Amino acid sequence: MLKLSNTVEIADWEIEITQIRAQGNGGQNVNKVASAVHLRFDIQNSALPSFYKARLMALQDQRISKEGVVVIKAQSFRTLELNKEDALERLKEMIQEAVKVQKVRRATRPSKSARRKRVDRKTQKGKTKALRGKVQV
Repeated sequence: MLKLSNTVEIADWEIEITQIRAQGNGGQNVNKVASAVHLRFDIQNSALPSFYKARLMALQDQRISKEGVVVIKAQSFRTLELNKEDALERLKEMIQEAVKVQKVRRATRPSKSARRKRVDRKTQKGKTKALRGKVQV
């Protein structure tokens, strides 16, 4: 069970985890031990609420295919168990970020006094610069 919130959970049968060989350097161990993990999660066929599904499908993430399958590859650690935990944690973070409601931005304007102060500072600066010219003899 992957617990996303108090009410939403993902069952183990919905997440497919396969072992693969890790890429990159690491010597003999990397060539003979399948310690990396491919996690596959089908958004459309899952038991997630429709709100979660819609928000996940709207994400512009390269880990989500057009069919709605999330593929996460975890190979940071040397052991299979740590890579599994890492992949599950990354899936959990992705889903939680997708359903986080963004705060609505309200456009604001500077106050009248702030605009007046800005103009006054500009004119004062201009007067100071005007005094820097050549002295008339």
